[in-house]
Amino acid sequence: MEWMAWTWPTAVFFMIIATTLVVFTILAIKFPETPRTGVLRIETTRGDRLFITLLGSAFINLAWLGLLSSPQWGALIVSFCYAVAVFRWV
Repeated sequence: MEWMAWTWPTAVFFMIIATTLVVFTILAIKFPETPRTGVLRIETTRGDRLFITLLGSAFINLAWLGLLSSPQWGALIVSFCYAVAVFRWV
């Protein structure tokens, strides 16, 4: 797999995403969820909120890379705050 240029940060990123999906699957089986309506006025489940969080975090990181010259750790902190807000209010 040398052609893919895997680095440890890349591998860790994909391991975290895979682990999150497994955990959310287990949670959905053990604790069935009911959709709720948040500030977006659409019904969302845990999985929907996870998707919104991942998509928004990708855009935050891309904007951070394109607009700022600060270290990427700042985007991680902003993305974490965004995730907390999505799971709390959406």
